[in-house]
Amino acid sequence: MSDNPYSTAVLAWYETNARYLPWRHPDASPWSILVSEIMLQQTPVVRVLPAWRAWMERWPTPAHLAEEPSGEAVRMWNRLGYPRRALRLHACAVAITEEHGGEVPDDHATLLSLPGIGAYTAAAVASFAFGQRHAILDTNVRRVLARTETGIEYPPKTQTKAETALAESLLPSEPSVAARWGVAVMELGALVCTARSPRCVDCPIAGQCAWRIAGKPPHDGPPRRGQTYAGTDRQVRGKLLAVLRDSREPVVKSALDAVWDDHIQRERALDALVSDGLVDPLDDGRYALPA
Repeated sequence: MSDNPYSTAVLAWYETNARYLPWRHPDASPWSILVSEIMLQQTPVVRVLPAWRAWMERWPTPAHLAEEPSGEAVRMWNRLGYPRRALRLHACAVAITEEHGGEVPDDHATLLSLPGIGAYTAAAVASFAFGQRHAILDTNVRRVLARTETGIEYPPKTQTKAETALAESLLPSEPSVAARWGVAVMELGALVCTARSPRCVDCPIAGQCAWRIAGKPPHDGPPRRGQTYAGTDRQVRGKLLAVLRDSREPVVKSALDAVWDDHIQRERALDALVSDGLVDPLDDGRYALPA
């Protein structure tokens, strides 16, 4: 089945333990998979599921989304966070519709050329939508490989060439098996080899894990700090966008001023939203989602 020392056990574990997620269904469209991959960046599955379902019901194809203003994508994004992803998805939909006949391209290099699509997303879509052989390195996969092969608790903060080389060396030679391996390792990291409380007793490759065998040495790199939200510019940006999402008409500046007392921070957050293309300042002094 494979030519890496872990795949048989990991694939067997996946067959029994994988969560049912609609974008993993055999009939899932490439577009639905691309949408899921963008939404899942830095966002847990439990929050993505309802947003993904609503998005796909409204915009089942790239052409459906491309027909609407980018501001509608931002509105539909609601509170998923990092709303620039909504703009990237809209730009992707436009490019796919105008340049690729409305079909998500199956070529890895072409996927990479789409707006906002990076190395991970291109590899994931090529693998999961088209059954191709590409190394997929998200946070979960990087953590599993760091522990299993390198013997350290956490991977480096920034992805390294050595990690990419390792992931590529472990790819099963058969493309369809490689694609299955990619999602299986990702699921293992999400459910078992978690960041804070790994359940080694449930791991199908615990007996081969260098980190476990070494006694689980603690992380000795730079301190790992969780992301804060309360009181940050991100929170202010979210509150400002919420006002605009909830209104079908442009809003007056006083409506935005009411959401946050700190004038300097509020203006900084609003300026950043305008700079990012998420908010349009109108000539009459009102503000709106992008047209």
